[in-house]
Amino acid sequence: MSIEQLMQLDVTSVSKRGEPLAHVAAAIFVITQEDIQRSGATNIPDLLRMVPGVDVAQITANSWAITIRGLNARYGNKLLVLLDGRSVYIPTFGGVFWDVLDVPLENIDRIEVIRGPGGVAWGDNAVNGVIDIITKKADKTQGGMVVAGGGNVDQGFGTVQYGGKLGQATDYRAYLKYFNEDHSPDPTGQPGGDGWHILWSGFRMDSTITGKDTLSLEGHLYAGQEGNPVTYVPSVISPEAQAVDLQVDLSGGDLQAAWNHIYSSRSDTSLQVSYDHYQRNDALREGRGTFNVDFQHHYAWKARQNIVWGVGYSYSASRTNGNLSVSLNPADLNTQLFNVFVQDEIALVPNRLTLTLGTRIEHNYYTGFGDLPSARLSWIASSHQMFWAAVSKAERIPASTDTALRVALGGFIQPNGTPVLITLLGNPNFQNENLIAYEAGYRASVGNRFSADVAAYYNNYNDEQTTEPAAPFFEAAPPPPHLIIPLVYENLSQGETEGVEFAGNWRVTNSWTLSPGYAFETIRFRTKAGSQDTTSVPTEEGSSPTHSAQVRSHVDLPHGLAWDTSAYFVDRLDYQNVPAYTRLDTQLTWRWTKGVSLSLVGQNLLRDHHEEWNLANGDVISMLMKRSAYAKITWRFDKGR
Repeated sequence: MSIEQLMQLDVTSVSKRGEPLAHVAAAIFVITQEDIQRSGATNIPDLLRMVPGVDVAQITANSWAITIRGLNARYGNKLLVLLDGRSVYIPTFGGVFWDVLDVPLENIDRIEVIRGPGGVAWGDNAVNGVIDIITKKADKTQGGMVVAGGGNVDQGFGTVQYGGKLGQATDYRAYLKYFNEDHSPDPTGQPGGDGWHILWSGFRMDSTITGKDTLSLEGHLYAGQEGNPVTYVPSVISPEAQAVDLQVDLSGGDLQAAWNHIYSSRSDTSLQVSYDHYQRNDALREGRGTFNVDFQHHYAWKARQNIVWGVGYSYSASRTNGNLSVSLNPADLNTQLFNVFVQDEIALVPNRLTLTLGTRIEHNYYTGFGDLPSARLSWIASSHQMFWAAVSKAERIPASTDTALRVALGGFIQPNGTPVLITLLGNPNFQNENLIAYEAGYRASVGNRFSADVAAYYNNYNDEQTTEPAAPFFEAAPPPPHLIIPLVYENLSQGETEGVEFAGNWRVTNSWTLSPGYAFETIRFRTKAGSQDTTSVPTEEGSSPTHSAQVRSHVDLPHGLAWDTSAYFVDRLDYQNVPAYTRLDTQLTWRWTKGVSLSLVGQNLLRDHHEEWNLANGDVISMLMKRSAYAKITWRFDKGR
C-alpha cells in the first residue's frame, strides 16, 4: 500500500463501524495482508512482534506470553483477542490459548491492534488492549491454493484450500491445514519435550440474500497434540515438585453466523451468533462450551451525530477433572454475562473536531454489575495531521483460577510425621481489577513518502491481584491427614504504568520501504496496607521490557524477487533474569509465475539460541528459542484450471 492508502484504510475495532485509520482517536496499528506476506511468520504471535507496545515472549514451542502495554504473563489477562469479532478470551485462566488460535495466514485480511482500553466496544477484559483478527470474505479467496514447506524447527506444514460459488449469491471457501514443529532446547540444551502438531479444517460462506441483507457463516475444527513440560506436586504423600513431560491432547471447534441489514445509508444493524468448544487433557482436563449472541445498531442522527448501541449475552459451561496437584472447586461451573452499550460520536466542528462519548454496562457471574465509560476527542488539524486524546475506565473480571483454584506448591513432613502442604487457593470473593487510562496521540503523513504515529499514555491500576498468607487448617482427605498452609488471592496491589510508542513508514525509494517502531514503558507498583505479599510487585514491574524497538525493510528486486528483513530488540526482564536480545529474520521471495512463489526464510539468525521468558515460580519450564530456517512454496490457481 502507498502511504495515503494506508492512512485511509478503514478500521472497525475502535467504534464498531468503519472509519479511516488517519481519523481514529485511539492508538491503533494495522497488520495488513501485505505485512503478513513479508513477515516470514508462520503463526499469529510472531506477526504481533511488529507492533510497538506489544510484548511477545515465547515460552516453549507451543506457548507464549503476550500483552499490550506491560504486565505480561503466560495468560495475559488484560488483553482481549477476537477472531472475526468473536472473543477467544478463556474464562478459566483469563487469557488466550495462542496454540490453537490459528487460521491460514493467507486468509487474514488484516489484524487491528488497539493499544489501550476497548471496554465500551468490547467489554470486560479489554483493559490494556484489543487484538481483532479479521479474515477475508469468501469472494476474495476464489480458486485454489496449495502451500507447503518445512525446515529445522517448522519441520513440515501445508495448507490446501479451494473457493468457489454456490449459485449467484453465495461464495465459499474450505481448507485443511497441518503443521508439525520440533522440540525447543531446554535450559541445559537438551530437547525440551515441547514439540507439537495440529490438523485444522475450516470453511466460510458469504451470501447476499437481498439488496440490503448479507449473511456469513464460518466454522473451524482442530485436533492435535503438544508437549507440555511442567513442574507439579503429584500428591500429599510425595510433596516435592517433579519435572514431567506431559503430552496434551487438543481438540475443539467453533461455528459462527453474522447477519447484516442495511435500512438506509444512515442506519444498519448486525446480529452475530457463535458457539465454540474445546477439550484439553492438561492438568485440569477441561472441556468448555461457550454460546454468544451480540446485536448492534448504528445510525446517523441529524447531521452531526453517529450513534452505535447494542446488547449481548454469553453463556459458558466448563467441566474439569483435576488431580491432587491442580484442581478447581467447584470443578464444574456455568456462568452468564449480559451487556448493553451505547457510543455517540458528535461532530463539534464538522470534519475537524469530534467528541466520542460512550459507556457499557455489564453483569457478570462473579462481581455483578460494572460500568465502563470513556471519552475520546479528535482534532483533524489538516489533511495530513491529526491529534487525539482519551480517558477510559476498564476492568478485568475474575477468572475461574482467581476464585476456585487449588494448587499444591510444595510441602514437608513435620517431626511428628504430619505431612504439610503449602497450597495456593482461589478466593470466591476476589473482585474486579480496575484501570483508569489517560491517552494522547498524534498521527501525520508527509507527502506520499513518510507517515508517523505517536501515542503516549498513563495508566492507573487499582485492586490488582496479590497472594496473601491465611490461617492454616487440617484436612483428612485425601489421606493421610495433613496440614494446609494456604496462600490466598486478594486485591491488595496498585500501581501506574506510563509510556510512549512510535510507528513509522518511510518509502525511501519506489522499491524500498522501511518501517521503524519503538516503545518505552515504566511500571511502578506497590502493595496496600495489610498486604504481606513480597513477590507480586517485582513480578509486575519485571514482566515487560523498558525499551523495545523494531525495524522492517522491504525491497523489490528485479526478476520477480523481493527481500524482506526484520530486526527486533527487546530489553532485559530484570526480575526474571532474562537478558536483552535482538532477533533478526529475513525472507527472500521469488514470484516464479503469476500463481507460484517460492520463499526462503531465516529466523532468529543472530544467535544459535536465546531465552525470551523465565517463569518465576511458574508451572511451565521455559525453553530456549533457536535459530531456524525453512523453505515454502505457494501455488494459487483459478477455478477450472
